[in-house]
Amino acid sequence: MDIKIEKMTLTDLEAIQPILVREFDDFWTYSILKEELQSNNSNYLIAKLDKKIVGFAGIKIVLNEADIMNIVTKKSFRNQGIGTLLLQHLLSLCKELKLSSLSLEVNETNLAAIHLYEKFGFKTLGLRKNYYQNKSGLIMTKKLN
Repeated sequence: MDIKIEKMTLTDLEAIQPILVREFDDFWTYSILKEELQSNNSNYLIAKLDKKIVGFAGIKIVLNEADIMNIVTKKSFRNQGIGTLLLQHLLSLCKELKLSSLSLEVNETNLAAIHLYEKFGFKTLGLRKNYYQNKSGLIMTKKLN
Protein backbone atom coordinates (compact mmCIF):
# COMPACT_ATOMS: atom_id res chain seq x y z
CA MET A 1 0.00 0.00 0.00
CA ASP A 2 1.35 3.39 -0.98
CA ILE A 3 -0.03 5.65 1.76
CA LYS A 4 0.79 9.36 1.58
CA ILE A 5 0.69 11.46 4.75
CA GLU A 6 -0.12 15.16 4.27
CA LYS A 7 -1.22 18.15 6.30
CA MET A 8 -5.02 18.16 6.58
CA THR A 9 -6.88 21.11 5.07
CA LEU A 10 -10.48 22.31 5.26
CA THR A 11 -10.89 20.98 1.70
CA ASP A 12 -9.93 17.52 2.98
CA LEU A 13 -12.47 17.80 5.78
CA GLU A 14 -15.17 18.84 3.29
CA ALA A 15 -14.33 15.75 1.22
CA ILE A 16 -14.95 13.35 4.11
CA GLN A 17 -17.87 15.22 5.72
CA PRO A 18 -20.61 13.04 4.13
CA ILE A 19 -18.97 9.82 5.38
CA LEU A 20 -17.27 11.07 8.56
CA VAL A 21 -19.54 9.50 11.19
CA ARG A 22 -20.47 6.39 9.20
CA GLU A 23 -17.04 5.38 7.89
CA PHE A 24 -14.55 6.84 10.36
CA ASP A 25 -15.73 7.44 13.90
CA ASP A 26 -18.83 8.72 15.65
CA PHE A 27 -16.84 10.59 18.29
CA TRP A 28 -15.56 13.42 16.06
CA THR A 29 -18.13 15.58 14.32
CA TYR A 30 -17.54 17.80 11.33
CA SER A 31 -17.97 20.98 13.40
CA ILE A 32 -15.49 19.85 16.07
CA LEU A 33 -12.91 18.93 13.43
CA LYS A 34 -13.45 22.21 11.62
CA GLU A 35 -12.75 24.12 14.86
CA GLU A 36 -9.64 22.01 15.39
CA LEU A 37 -8.36 22.72 11.87
CA GLN A 38 -8.90 26.46 12.34
CA SER A 39 -7.04 26.54 15.67
CA ASN A 40 -3.46 27.82 15.67
CA ASN A 41 -2.65 25.26 18.37
CA SER A 42 -3.73 22.22 16.34
CA ASN A 43 -1.96 20.20 13.67
CA TYR A 44 -3.81 17.55 11.66
CA LEU A 45 -2.56 15.01 9.16
CA ILE A 46 -4.39 12.83 6.65
CA ALA A 47 -3.50 9.45 5.20
CA LYS A 48 -4.31 9.10 1.49
CA LEU A 49 -4.41 6.02 -0.68
CA ASP A 50 -4.93 6.69 -4.40
CA LYS A 51 -5.99 10.27 -3.55
CA LYS A 52 -8.75 8.99 -1.18
CA ILE A 53 -8.58 9.84 2.52
CA VAL A 54 -8.32 6.65 4.57
CA GLY A 55 -7.31 8.13 7.91
CA PHE A 56 -6.52 11.24 9.87
CA ALA A 57 -4.85 12.26 13.11
CA GLY A 58 -4.33 15.42 15.07
CA ILE A 59 -2.58 17.00 18.00
CA LYS A 60 -3.27 20.07 20.09
CA ILE A 61 -0.25 21.94 21.43
CA VAL A 62 -0.21 23.67 24.81
CA LEU A 63 3.08 25.39 25.61
CA ASN A 64 5.76 22.74 24.93
CA GLU A 65 3.50 19.68 25.17
CA ALA A 66 0.96 18.11 22.84
CA ASP A 67 -2.12 15.92 23.21
CA ILE A 68 -3.22 13.49 20.55
CA MET A 69 -6.79 14.48 19.81
CA ASN A 70 -7.47 11.51 17.54
CA ILE A 71 -6.04 8.87 15.27
CA VAL A 72 -8.81 7.50 13.09
CA THR A 73 -8.71 5.06 10.21
CA LYS A 74 -11.58 4.44 7.82
CA LYS A 75 -13.35 1.31 9.09
CA SER A 76 -12.69 -0.67 5.89
CA PHE A 77 -8.93 0.07 6.15
CA ARG A 78 -8.32 -0.77 9.82
CA ASN A 79 -5.58 -3.17 10.92
CA GLN A 80 -3.42 -2.34 7.89
CA GLY A 81 -0.83 -0.12 9.60
CA ILE A 82 -2.37 3.25 8.76
CA GLY A 83 -2.79 4.22 12.44
CA THR A 84 0.85 3.28 13.06
CA LEU A 85 1.97 5.42 10.13
CA LEU A 86 -0.07 8.39 11.36
CA LEU A 87 1.35 8.00 14.88
CA GLN A 88 4.91 7.89 13.49
CA HIS A 89 4.27 11.14 11.61
CA LEU A 90 2.72 12.80 14.68
CA LEU A 91 5.81 11.85 16.73
CA SER A 92 8.10 13.25 14.03
CA LEU A 93 6.08 16.47 13.95
CA CYS A 94 6.33 16.81 17.75
CA LYS A 95 10.10 16.33 17.59
CA GLU A 96 10.38 18.93 14.79
CA LEU A 97 8.43 21.34 16.99
CA LYS A 98 10.77 20.50 19.91
CA LEU A 99 7.90 19.48 22.17
CA SER A 100 8.76 17.78 25.45
CA SER A 101 5.92 15.25 25.65
CA LEU A 102 2.95 13.76 23.85
CA SER A 103 -0.12 12.56 25.77
CA LEU A 104 -3.49 11.01 24.97
CA GLU A 105 -6.58 9.36 26.35
CA VAL A 106 -7.59 5.96 25.00
CA ASN A 107 -10.65 3.85 25.74
CA GLU A 108 -9.67 1.20 28.28
CA THR A 109 -11.28 -1.47 26.08
CA ASN A 110 -9.36 -0.48 22.92
CA LEU A 111 -6.58 -3.02 23.40
CA ALA A 112 -5.21 -2.66 19.85
CA ALA A 113 -4.66 1.08 20.36
CA ILE A 114 -3.21 0.59 23.84
CA HIS A 115 -0.70 -1.95 22.49
CA LEU A 116 0.21 0.41 19.65
CA TYR A 117 0.92 3.26 22.06
CA GLU A 118 2.89 0.98 24.38
CA LYS A 119 4.96 -0.22 21.38
CA PHE A 120 5.94 3.40 20.79
CA GLY A 121 6.95 3.94 24.43
CA PHE A 122 3.82 5.55 25.87
CA LYS A 123 3.31 4.89 29.59
CA THR A 124 -0.02 4.79 31.43
CA LEU A 125 -0.26 7.61 33.99
CA GLY A 126 -3.83 7.31 35.18
CA LEU A 127 -7.49 6.77 34.45
CA ARG A 128 -10.37 9.11 33.56
CA LYS A 129 -13.55 7.47 34.82
CA ASN A 130 -16.43 7.34 32.30
CA TYR A 131 -14.46 9.40 29.75
CA TYR A 132 -16.00 7.39 26.89
CA GLN A 133 -19.67 7.19 27.87
CA ASN A 134 -19.62 4.19 30.26
CA LYS A 135 -15.97 3.31 29.70
CA SER A 136 -12.92 4.84 31.32
CA GLY A 137 -10.02 6.38 29.43
CA LEU A 138 -6.40 5.54 30.11
CA ILE A 139 -4.16 8.59 30.25
CA MET A 140 -0.92 7.78 28.47
CA THR A 141 2.18 9.89 27.82
CA LYS A 142 5.56 9.75 26.15
CA LYS A 143 8.54 11.98 26.90
CA LEU A 144 10.12 13.23 23.68
CA ASN A 145 13.54 14.47 24.80
